[in-house]
Amino acid sequence: GGYAMISILERDLVDEKKWLTAEELSNIIVVAESTPGPIMINTATYVGFKVGKVLGSVLATIAVVIPSLVIITAIYSVYGLFRDNVWVNAAFRGIHCAVVVLLVNAIAKIIKPMEKNALTIALSVVAFLVALFTDFNVIWVILIGGAIGILVKILKKEGK
Repeated sequence: GGYAMISILERDLVDEKKWLTAEELSNIIVVAESTPGPIMINTATYVGFKVGKVLGSVLATIAVVIPSLVIITAIYSVYGLFRDNVWVNAAFRGIHCAVVVLLVNAIAKIIKPMEKNALTIALSVVAFLVALFTDFNVIWVILIGGAIGILVKILKKEGK
């Protein structure tokens, strides 16, 4: 999934190909998560556009969608045959554990380039708690976080 791929994206796009900085990747992930659609498709479309303009964005989007579509279609077509298999269910439990590790790693990658001060840490904790323990729509959490970021930037400019 998208979040599990963040480490791979960082390695390929930031470290190896140098198409993006770590901060750019972090910002892309934030925007991709804030907009409708799967995070990987949104990210691929952006990176494709940055590297190859419109054709690059179209090709990158197709390149991300096709493998997933083929794999999911193949799995779906045979999953019914193995759905009740003890070994398949055990494999899925093991995969769940691995995905948790990948998600924690993705969180660490997103946090690394983030400016760390009392405000950003407090906002992150509050946003996390609100999203985790309430039914407050996460879209509003994202929009409020963006508005606070803009307000802080305005206040810092006026304070200079």
